[in-house]
Amino acid sequence: MAQSPARIAIVTETFAPEVNGVANTLKHLCMGLMAAGHTLDLVRPRQQGEPAEGHPSLTSHCLVTRGLPLPGYPDLRFGLPASRQLRARWQSRRPDAVYIATQGPLGWSALKVARALKIPVTTGFHTNFQQYSRFYRAGFLESLIRRYLVNFHNRSQRTLVPTRSMQQTLKDWGIRQVGLWSRGVDCQQFSPWHRSDDLRRPWRLQEGGLAVIYVGRLAAEKNLSLAVASFERLQAIHRNARFILVGDGPLRQGLQARHPDYLFAGMQTGSALATYYASGDIFLFPSQSDTFGNVVTEAMASGLGVVAFDDAAAREHIHSGSNGLKVPLHDSEGFIHAAMRLADQPSLLQRVRQGARQTALTLDWQDVTDSFARQLLTPPPEARRHGTKQSIPLV
Repeated sequence: MAQSPARIAIVTETFAPEVNGVANTLKHLCMGLMAAGHTLDLVRPRQQGEPAEGHPSLTSHCLVTRGLPLPGYPDLRFGLPASRQLRARWQSRRPDAVYIATQGPLGWSALKVARALKIPVTTGFHTNFQQYSRFYRAGFLESLIRRYLVNFHNRSQRTLVPTRSMQQTLKDWGIRQVGLWSRGVDCQQFSPWHRSDDLRRPWRLQEGGLAVIYVGRLAAEKNLSLAVASFERLQAIHRNARFILVGDGPLRQGLQARHPDYLFAGMQTGSALATYYASGDIFLFPSQSDTFGNVVTEAMASGLGVVAFDDAAAREHIHSGSNGLKVPLHDSEGFIHAAMRLADQPSLLQRVRQGARQTALTLDWQDVTDSFARQLLTPPPEARRHGTKQSIPLV
C-alpha cells in the first residue's frame, strides 16, 4: 500500500549527473518518490566543475554544500560538515523523515542534526568502503573503518541494504536494525532492442564473433585482472572474440598499454550506454566488493549472458544455467570456466540471455521505491514497542 505524501530529506555525497551506482540508484529513487507525490529535500556537495547556480535538480528543493575531492576518486567529492545549514533548513522546513545515503562528514553532520531535532532518520549502506582500503595499500584501516560504520549506522533508526547477504553481514557486525531495500532496473532504457550492427562493425567481429563486455569503473577494487584472464583464455579458442571495456578510472592507462587490441569505450551514459550493453554477447562482472552492482541487472535487462560471483545482485537474481552463470565467491578458476562455457555452448548462451531479460522485467523501480518509502516512514519494531514514531537507538 502506498504511503501518504510526505516531506523526505535525502543526504548524499554523490548524485546525478555523476556516474556511479549510488548516484544512479538515488536518481531513480527521487524520480519514483516524486511520482508518488512525496516532496523531496536533497542535500549534496557541490560537484566538480558545477556552476554556481548548480546543476538542474530532480527535486524541487536542493541544498548544495561545500565538498572536497575523494582520495583515490578525484572525479568524486565528499561533503564537508554542514550542521548549521542543516539545522536552520530543517527547523524552518521540517522533513517527516531523513535518509542518509553516505557515511562521510556531510552524512555524519546530518545524522547529528536529525537526532537533535528528533526527526526519524534512516541510513543506507551502498558501498563497501571498509574493503576498498585493501586495494589502496591501507588494509590496516579496515577494522577501524568497520567500527566507524557500526557506530554510524547504529545511531539511525534503521539501515537499508540491497541484498539478504549484506543484511546478514551487517547484523553480524553488530548493526541492530537492518532492513532490505533492493534495486530496480529500467527495462525500457536497457533492452536487447538497442543492439546496433553499426556499433559492432568497428569491433571487427566476423559472423558469429563474440563481443565480451565489461561496464564499470576501471579500478583496483573491481578485480579487473580476473576479467582479463577470463577473456585471454576465451580468446585463445575463439580467436574472433573482442573485449570491450566501457568506463574509466585509474587502471585505464595501464590496461590500454598492455592490451592494445582491447576496445576502450570510455565513460558512456544514457542511450549510448544502453547501445553498448545490447550490442554485446557475454558480460563479465568479476567484482567481489560491490554491495549490489547495478551493472548486473542492466546487463540482464539488455539480454546478455552474465558471468558473476555468487554475491550481491547475482546472488539475488541469477539462477545459474537459467538466466546467467554464477560461481562461488573467490573461485577465480570457476569464473574463467563459466565464461568459457558461455562461449563454447551457443545454446546455453542463448538460453541464459533470454532468461536474463525475463528476470529483469520483474525488477520494477516503482515497486522498489514504494518499499523504500514504507520503511523510511514506518518506525522499526523496536521503536513501535516503545510506543513512539521517533525512537532512535543510541550508541
